[in-house]
Amino acid sequence: MSEVSDAEELRARRQLFRYVTGDLAVEYMAVMDLFTDSLLADLSAADIHERLTRAGLSLSPEDVEGRCDQLLAWGNLVKSVRDTRVTTIAAYLRSRARYQPSKLGGMVHRQVRDLMAEVNGVREVARELLGGMSDTLTAILSAAQDRDARPDQLAADVSTLFAAHQLFADSVSEFYGYLPTVLTRYDLAGEDYATFKTLLVDYVHLVSADVSRHAPTLAHLLAELDEHLEYILATLAPAAALQNVDGTAAKRSPGRVRSDWEALNAYYRAGGGRSKPDELRKATELALNQLLANAKRMLAAAGTGLSRHGDLLRLAQWFAVAADSDAHEIFDAVFGLYPARHLSAGPEEGDTGSAATSWWTSDPVDVPVSLRERGDRTARGRSSPVLDPGLEAVRLQMDADQEAADRAAASGELTSAGDLNGARLSPAARDILLELLASALAAGTMPTSSGELAVTSDPDLGVDLHVRATPGAATRCVSPDGVLRIDDVALSVHPLGAAAVDDDVDEAVSS
Repeated sequence: MSEVSDAEELRARRQLFRYVTGDLAVEYMAVMDLFTDSLLADLSAADIHERLTRAGLSLSPEDVEGRCDQLLAWGNLVKSVRDTRVTTIAAYLRSRARYQPSKLGGMVHRQVRDLMAEVNGVREVARELLGGMSDTLTAILSAAQDRDARPDQLAADVSTLFAAHQLFADSVSEFYGYLPTVLTRYDLAGEDYATFKTLLVDYVHLVSADVSRHAPTLAHLLAELDEHLEYILATLAPAAALQNVDGTAAKRSPGRVRSDWEALNAYYRAGGGRSKPDELRKATELALNQLLANAKRMLAAAGTGLSRHGDLLRLAQWFAVAADSDAHEIFDAVFGLYPARHLSAGPEEGDTGSAATSWWTSDPVDVPVSLRERGDRTARGRSSPVLDPGLEAVRLQMDADQEAADRAAASGELTSAGDLNGARLSPAARDILLELLASALAAGTMPTSSGELAVTSDPDLGVDLHVRATPGAATRCVSPDGVLRIDDVALSVHPLGAAAVDDDVDEAVSS
């Protein structure tokens, strides 16, 4: 019984879209526009007829009522429950049938209108929201840890967090949905290609840098928030829950149920799978690779390029203004469709026959590949061997695995050292330390007052860099190729998520 009900509900919802693709779609959409232009639309067929007439769409009152009845049958409209109060029978006959938009019908029409108004251009990614989301999550976590959250303030922070995340996720999806529409074009050349190259190399790199900087922080904060989630949900629980007519609970705002937080965690943390920031970095890599492939395609023919976009446009202009007889001649000349004739190039070409010799019976003439495919008469050497793509992929994977192992060993060397003052580090470990310091400086988390501690995390390496302000002191690290000295701070490296600084760092601070 439940499966039948679900199937009927699905069929009813598909009916909501029928007015968009029918033969009378323009008239149906004009009627629905009147109902979605205001919050509480309650119109009769006569009201609709008058407004459509003023808008320039001529429909008889009977046709208007027929359109409304059909929308009522599809579920886009519902009958109005307002009492009709009129003074004459004629006015009663005009107003007896009043309509209102249904919830789903209004939602569908607003989405249809948004789709119709959407342009095919690119949309900016709301990357500036990531920093604000980190601050909002920090405020929510602080209130949950202290157990002093004010319900109104907590509700505002949670709504702000989920609204910002939804806007960021939608903008990312639209932006990376736009890229394939341009990457698959083989007519990109000249200014078009330069513009798109700037978009990918500059803007995509900027987006990836912001995501790489903020996504680990968001994932770390969400992990800490897990143990306080019950307190947050209990604080946001309404005193009087809103219910539907059938007694079921009404749909709540984002962030009020556990499944919303689980979806947010999955977006930035992904558990055992791949998080959305990881997928974004992968999509960026694929887009840049395709950009390079297009560049190679354009440069493959000794600088002439393979794009015929401009040539084809010029040819189309010639056809547009040419007479029929001239158009035939232009077509034959451009595509080489003249009658095949066997011409003799002279004694040096050997016995190639005469003009009366048929190509079917004569010996074939060897034409170099560069001349046959690219029109290039330059003498060429031996062709380069074609690399096996499978072996090349294996080699690249082995290089990547070795690089990851080297970085893991270097980060392990840092965590083994703990307090870095006086530590002897390999060049690789020293370079990772400098990367962590650069991340702390870029994020603006360096401590300023004496004794203040700041922590910079790198989830990929699994380490935390603890930086404590120590005016007058310094951290000195020795490497085979030099000495690194950092004044006024005490540095130590610990495994990711370490709760406190080791005792040896405290001793370094006191000294």
